[in-house]
Amino acid sequence: MSDPQGQGFEPATGDGAEPSGAGRAAELRTAYEGLLQIRRLLTGGERGPAPWELRMMPRAVALVLEAAGFPPSAVDPAGRRSRTGYRVAPGARGLVEVTWAGPPGSGAAGEEAERLAACAEELERHGWDCLVYRGPRGRRFLEVGAPHPGG
Repeated sequence: MSDPQGQGFEPATGDGAEPSGAGRAAELRTAYEGLLQIRRLLTGGERGPAPWELRMMPRAVALVLEAAGFPPSAVDPAGRRSRTGYRVAPGARGLVEVTWAGPPGSGAAGEEAERLAACAEELERHGWDCLVYRGPRGRRFLEVGAPHPGG
């Protein structure tokens, strides 16, 4: 399955419709295995993102989270949040921002500390640097970026 830009599998960022389709699980597995293979070939097996991941950080971060089984948030056709889960978006200074989002009354705010900690653990396991911050209204978010040299 290709996206309209011809870029292949498109991981869920949490800002689209709920991912579905009979072949999605197989496509996700293939995309994730491809990510790991590219890392092995381009980084010599070292821990950390490959160059393409650094150029397409939101996409790479979303792929890791979706492959790890974290549910992506989703929006309905009217643009209202319809499902609780991670949301990946470009952040400040070329970084990626991961939030835990859900519909009003879903309890997403109460889950965010635990769920974002689990997301950070998975992303760090894949070589990304993660920091937790509090944004407007005290909501937490992860700032995700490339690892620092020697880190």
